[in-house]
Amino acid sequence: MDTKEKPPLYRFEEIIAALRAENGCPWDRKQTHRSLRPHLIEEAYELLDAIESGDPESLKEELGDLLLQVYLHAQIAREEGRFSMDDVAETIIGKIIHRHPHVFGDERAENAGEVLERWEELKKKEKPHRVSILEGLPAGLPALLRAYRMQQRVSRVGFDWERIDDAAAKLDEEVAEFKEALASSDRGRIEEEAGDVLFSIVNLLRFIEVNPEEALRGTVEKFGKRFMHVERRAREQGRSLREMTIDEMERLWQEAKGDA
Repeated sequence: MDTKEKPPLYRFEEIIAALRAENGCPWDRKQTHRSLRPHLIEEAYELLDAIESGDPESLKEELGDLLLQVYLHAQIAREEGRFSMDDVAETIIGKIIHRHPHVFGDERAENAGEVLERWEELKKKEKPHRVSILEGLPAGLPALLRAYRMQQRVSRVGFDWERIDDAAAKLDEEVAEFKEALASSDRGRIEEEAGDVLFSIVNLLRFIEVNPEEALRGTVEKFGKRFMHVERRAREQGRSLREMTIDEMERLWQEAKGDA
């Protein structure tokens, strides 16, 4: 198969078809939409890591890996006689043009807020069978991000606190209820109240346009780096963390914070 003179995306589509052909790759041939799900999620997260790294080579590579997943799904659908990669492209082209009348039509949008409002209105018209503004929100989203997106949607129809102080007061209320639950030792109640606290934190962050998923990811990364510093310094001292006291580890932790 000579694909060298063809446009890269066309070559890529032919390569994916070859992988899935009778004499292709045994692993690729056995894949289905369902079996590829974990790989799609993993590649998406690796792409997030590449974005965070700021390394353009890593970003380019991970975009390609994610594109591989898209093309595999399209090839499987093509083999089943459902649609092709061209159909996928035509569908998204039509959607983008329709949802950007301020770019491809005569309408105007002064800011990003107006764009989002019109986007939601156009989505409603495209999917009249949906009876709730929460329909279409992926159940598989990480819980913090799903809460954030859910709150954004309901706020657009006015179901929201009027002031950030109100949201902060609600958080204080939920924290107090969580403390009461802890004292009760009722595990079911503790879990429920913990969820309410997290949901309230997400709501408060939404007021100041802080994505909770990104905020927590940053803290997790920071914690990981500091703890690895503690581990490294313990090794340099010829010590095991298990034999160190909490005060000794705390001193190394504070040292790590100073180096950050």
